[in-house]
Amino acid sequence: MLLLRRVTNSQKTLIQGISPSLILPPSSASCTSPAVARYTAVSSVRGSELPSKGMDPQRERPKKMNTEHLIADRQEGIGVCGWILVSLSFLLVLITFPVSIWACIKVVREYERAVVFRLGRILSKKAKGPGLILVLPCTDTFTKVDLRTVTCKIPPQEILTRDAVTAQVDGVVRYRIHSAVSAVANVTDVHSATLLLAQTTLRNVLGTQSLAQLLAGREDIAHSIQATLDSATEQWGVTVARVEIKDIRIPMAMQRAMAAEAEAARETKAKVVAAEGERNASKALQKASMVLSESPAALPLRYLQTLTAVAAQNNSTIVFPLPMNMFGSLGKKSTGG
Repeated sequence: MLLLRRVTNSQKTLIQGISPSLILPPSSASCTSPAVARYTAVSSVRGSELPSKGMDPQRERPKKMNTEHLIADRQEGIGVCGWILVSLSFLLVLITFPVSIWACIKVVREYERAVVFRLGRILSKKAKGPGLILVLPCTDTFTKVDLRTVTCKIPPQEILTRDAVTAQVDGVVRYRIHSAVSAVANVTDVHSATLLLAQTTLRNVLGTQSLAQLLAGREDIAHSIQATLDSATEQWGVTVARVEIKDIRIPMAMQRAMAAEAEAARETKAKVVAAEGERNASKALQKASMVLSESPAALPLRYLQTLTAVAAQNNSTIVFPLPMNMFGSLGKKSTGG
C-alpha cells in the first residue's frame, strides 16, 4: 500500500491537471497498478478535451501536401563551401584580369534569356539578359532560352469520334516561353513536351465530339484545346497562343455516303422549290385568266404581244394566224356564260 501511494514529480503534474471526477476512488486505486492508473487518467483527459474543442481526432493530424514543389520555385543557398569556391573563382578572375574578362563576358540577344547555374544551382529566379552578362569560370554555367513564338505542326492523329467514325486530324499550335527559368528547370525538353502534350490533348478532346460537331465546330474545339494546353503548360513557363485544326480526313466510304446524303438532301430541296414555283405559277395564271375574262379585248392584245415576242426571237418560226372574230366570240361566250 505504501508503494502504490508514492507518486513522482511527473505523476503529480499529470494528476494536478486531471479533474476530480476523473480520479479513481481509493477502493479501485488500491487494486490498480500505477502504470494502469496513469494510462487511464491520460486517456480520460484526452477524451475530455476533444468534445470541448468540437474536433475529430482524425482531423487533428497534419495534412500532407499534395502539391509538387517545382524546382524553379525553390530558393536554396550554395553553402559555405560554395562561397569559398566562388571566392576562389573571383580571385582567379582578378589575377588573370586582362585575359579572363573575355571568358567571363557573354552576349545574350534581345529575344533570348540566359539561365545561370552557380555550382549546379540556379543563380536567381529571374533569367539574365538581354545584353552583356558576367559569369565566373569553373563555377558558373548558363543555358540560353529562345523567347520567340514557336509554330509547331501536330502530326496527323487517327481518332475515333463519339459516333464511332475514324478520322485523321492534324493541326498547328503556336506557343512561346514566358519564363526561361521554369522552361529550363521544370522540364527536360520544353518543345518536345509541348508537342507531345498537344497531340494527346487533340486526341482526347476530339474523341468526345461527333463527326458533325467536328466538321462544324472547329473554332470552339480549337479554343477548348488551347485552354487545356495553356493550363497544363503553365508550370513549364509556356503560354499557348493559338491552336488551329488544319485538316480532317475521313475514309472514302464515309465520304461517298456523306456525298450521297448531301445529294439526296439537295434533290429534295430542289423538288420542294419546283413544287412551290408550280403552285405560285398556277395561282398567277388563275389570276391572269380572271383578268382576261373581264375584258374581251385583252385576249387578242395578249395574242399580238406573243406574236411580236416570237417574231423577234426566232425569225424562222411559222405563225398560223387565226381570225380575230373567233377570239371575239370566245370572249362573248365567256361573258355570257
